[in-house]
Amino acid sequence: MKISDIRDLSVDDLVEKLKSLKKEYTDMKIAHTVSPLENPLQIRKIRKTVARIETELRSRELEA
Repeated sequence: MKISDIRDLSVDDLVEKLKSLKKEYTDMKIAHTVSPLENPLQIRKIRKTVARIETELRSRELEA
């Protein structure tokens, strides 16, 4: 997810997206521990998207 897409979302949408991505990240890490994933770079992509969303939420919090 690009930063421009993240900026277009509302705070409620960002919080929901963050929850779902964190769950997906946890599930992927567990699955990768048990048996290797076909594409382990997906884990990195999700982790970076989570960081982008958290950064945007924090910047909005500081603006208010």
